[in-house]
Amino acid sequence: MPDTLLDDDSEFSSAHSKLGGKVLILNGNYEPLAITSVEKAIILLYLSKAELVSSMTGRAVHSTSLTMPFPSVVRLSTYVRVPFKKVILSRKNILRRDGHRCQYCGATSVTLTVDHIMPKSRGGEDSWENLVSACLRCNNVKGSQTPDEAHMHLMHRPIRPNHVTFLRQFANHASKDWEPYLFMG
Repeated sequence: MPDTLLDDDSEFSSAHSKLGGKVLILNGNYEPLAITSVEKAIILLYLSKAELVSSMTGRAVHSTSLTMPFPSVVRLSTYVRVPFKKVILSRKNILRRDGHRCQYCGATSVTLTVDHIMPKSRGGEDSWENLVSACLRCNNVKGSQTPDEAHMHLMHRPIRPNHVTFLRQFANHASKDWEPYLFMG
């Protein structure tokens, strides 16, 4: 099973293959688990380690002796116990969580940085709940003040994301077949 949520092996990139695309992997209980390449999904299907849940209409994978639907969603044949998938606190993941948008003014087409809501100089910590994406202008205006002191309001209260949150964000560029599994509940 892939260690990363978005499993991008360069040898399986679409530049090297006509099988470009991504496949949603579901656990045995239909819980979203990971996103992988079409090639890896086909291997799972061929080895009977997964079953096809949904395929892309009008596309198929051909070999000399076999034709298989082009996978979009696969489910592992057995339930895999996965330890809690903790999303690592990093600048890249803060920007992903916030949709690459300044959380003060909403700008998206500018250079973004990470801002401490409670400034570090005043005891603010590096945590999911205290870090937000901010454009350089807003970050400089806020300076070492709290948002209330600077009369700036956050667009969204920052929270600790889970791995399904990031899979959902990736789904904006994925097949409609993924939606029932990523947006349940």
